[in-house]
Amino acid sequence: MGRNPPGFARRRDRSEKPGRPAVVALAAATVLMVGALVFLAADGDTDAVHAALLLWLGLSYACAGLVAWWHRPALRIGPLMILTGFSVFAAALGWAENTVLHTVGQTFDLVPPVLVLHVFLAYPDGRLVGRPERLLVAVGYTAAIGAQVAVMVLGGLGPGLRLAHEPDAAMVLHDVELVVIAGVSLIGVARLVVRRRAGGRPLRRSLALLIDSFALGLVMIGVLLLVGVFEGRAFPTVQQVSIAVISLAPSAFLAGLLSARLARSAVAELMVELRAEPVDLRAPLARALRDPTLSLVYWLPQFGCWADQEGKPVELPTDGRRVATLTRSAGEPVAALVHDPALHDEPELLDAVSAAAAIALENGRLQAQLRANVDELRGSRARVIEAGQKERQRLERDLHDGAQQRLVALSLELGILEARLDGDAASRALLTRAKKEIAASLGELRDVARGLHPAVLSAHGLAVALESLAARAAVPVRLTVTLEGRVTEAVEVAAYYVVCESLANIGKHARATTATVSVVRDSGQVVIEVVDDGLGGADTEGGSGLRGLADRVEALDGRLRVWTPRGGGTRVRAELPCA
Repeated sequence: MGRNPPGFARRRDRSEKPGRPAVVALAAATVLMVGALVFLAADGDTDAVHAALLLWLGLSYACAGLVAWWHRPALRIGPLMILTGFSVFAAALGWAENTVLHTVGQTFDLVPPVLVLHVFLAYPDGRLVGRPERLLVAVGYTAAIGAQVAVMVLGGLGPGLRLAHEPDAAMVLHDVELVVIAGVSLIGVARLVVRRRAGGRPLRRSLALLIDSFALGLVMIGVLLLVGVFEGRAFPTVQQVSIAVISLAPSAFLAGLLSARLARSAVAELMVELRAEPVDLRAPLARALRDPTLSLVYWLPQFGCWADQEGKPVELPTDGRRVATLTRSAGEPVAALVHDPALHDEPELLDAVSAAAAIALENGRLQAQLRANVDELRGSRARVIEAGQKERQRLERDLHDGAQQRLVALSLELGILEARLDGDAASRALLTRAKKEIAASLGELRDVARGLHPAVLSAHGLAVALESLAARAAVPVRLTVTLEGRVTEAVEVAAYYVVCESLANIGKHARATTATVSVVRDSGQVVIEVVDDGLGGADTEGGSGLRGLADRVEALDGRLRVWTPRGGGTRVRAELPCA
């Protein structure tokens, strides 16, 4: 059984966006670099097409990097792209006739290709994740800077740093430098292919185009440098084509950012779908992430394992690039999304969908818990009323079979004794008075027993029991009972007590002259209405009688309503399901 893997919960460093001064400074530096490049190209004999392509290359990386830094400040990819764009402008200083500027430009001449390699291998967060990739980039920087400086020291590439005059050695070293950088670029292509196979095909076309442009750009860098080593005639054409291809990556990157923002905007639609409480949460989540392979698993704390939607135990992948754990505010896991590894390159989309899913799951859990609590409360109320009713029936039977029978037997014995006392008038009078007291006690005891449970209801049904109530009411009652056959005992008892309590209230408080009682079956319900012509204004909140009736009716999933305007009488309506 797979326990909750530590660190799978998505916690990201939410760094602040670059401030306005930083943006203004970078924009000013970019404008200055563009101006310098244009001036140097116009002042020298540089090919206009080549200068325009370099200008576009530097601007595209610098601007794309600034956009990436603004929208993803926690990632290093933005500053790395800005540095790449500025390195192109720095390399263009090699066109200058000034010795210092020319030396600076020659020093940075081969740095842009290595920085491009660094950007491609470090996508999407700007960090090199594997030791081979770090070694590869380190070799590239060593060749682009260290070997370049050594070539200049040996007297190659101009007089700026010349400490010795060894042009042949400088030329050989320069060729070796080009071959090394070409080699690391082509190896970088292989690393991208390996990463693609391990991480899966990108789920969006814009992202696929971006990664394809990475590979094509590195291929063109390798080809360009190898053509430069052998001094082929096609070098200027290959150079222009290579710069144009390498310039595609920032445009594809910006398209990817736009597509990612559009995908994140679909999270609002996802929230609407999740509010509808879908039975299968996986389907809307898969659509929002554009990942048909997505699976949703749940954490079962009572078993200490993960389970699928059928409740079968599953193991989470050990690759953190494939798992997003959804947690409660206290950090306790709720569920996990097992997704395509390519989604690891879209952290904002994955975070947004994960947050929406966590809210939906938590709301669903709370609603399910609330429903369970309501069901349990309803069941407990029904059980309490049923237990109370059974206890009333037991007490009514005990009174009928016990105390009432003894009083009747005692009354009969007193009658026999009275017949034997022929000449004692005083004793006969005492016996007659005792028999009247016993009769009164019997009447009161029957009333108590009837109040506990109406035996006539169980024996003869609701209509007869209500006729008995109407006959004993304090005011004239017009009774209408329209029921075909019997309903359940619980419904009959509840209906009986609604009428009984209402007639009792009319007799005690309403000062009414007449009352109307109606009991009908309508659309699977027994509807009871008791109406009087009294004063109205009954206390529906503080009175225990009406509150008790409401509890009894609601325990059977029914509804009790009372209309009692002052001076307009009172109307009590109860609706009890009887299907």
